[in-house]
Amino acid sequence: MAKHKGRAWHSRLLAAALGVTAVAAAASVWTAQADTTGGQQPQGRVLSPDARDRPVAKVAADIAHASDRGARGVNITIDDGPDPVWTPQVLRLLKDRGVKATFCMVGTQAQAYPDLVKAVVADGHRLCNHTVSHDTTMDTRSEAYQSQQILDAERMITKASGGVRSQYYRAPGGAFTPYSRQLAASHGMRPLGWNVDTKDFEHPGADVMVATVKREISNGPTVLFHDAGGERSETVAALREVLPWLKEQGYSFGFPVR
Repeated sequence: MAKHKGRAWHSRLLAAALGVTAVAAAASVWTAQADTTGGQQPQGRVLSPDARDRPVAKVAADIAHASDRGARGVNITIDDGPDPVWTPQVLRLLKDRGVKATFCMVGTQAQAYPDLVKAVVADGHRLCNHTVSHDTTMDTRSEAYQSQQILDAERMITKASGGVRSQYYRAPGGAFTPYSRQLAASHGMRPLGWNVDTKDFEHPGADVMVATVKREISNGPTVLFHDAGGERSETVAALREVLPWLKEQGYSFGFPVR
């Protein structure tokens, strides 16, 4: 499974951002700081009729970062799972701390471990579509390929969950395009970026991850962790330390704005 590339994905976002439009006013408290973390994006192109199978009156295709808990809200996001080893550990930790999170699931993983998808939903967490195969070159591929990766993953995740749909779409490695954002939004999935990248895929150590969150949480509320794609004991240890610290600082845990 391809790894996240941290800040490397921002260059792709900026390249796509000619004619940037303002992010929704509800998100302005955070996205004003997020030019280097994927916060502001141009509106996507209008979908062709064959790419859209259900009508929507209005869609939000900009990338969500603001928390529904307001200026002192934090959005914990967990990518690449579910995983039979690490997802249960993350779920137990989140339950013990009284924290809700958003799980960005890879379609094939959800298909392989439907009981874990159901467990995530049962604990009150939200689902996010992270494509079928976590291809970080999504932004270089055809619209037909992007559509297949997003819509097939949505079907896999919805089936695995027992009918609960993803509320967000996160491009692998941040490889968003205007088309993919608009496609996801037209299917009820708000494009979701991040503000704080713990880079846990690089195994920097739990202390380094915690220090990153403490240093960068002022960038915005959405924090990126992983529960799959490798050995994640450091991630579990970092979450165990950083969640109470955030509460001590007066933060509360919520979900990205819809």
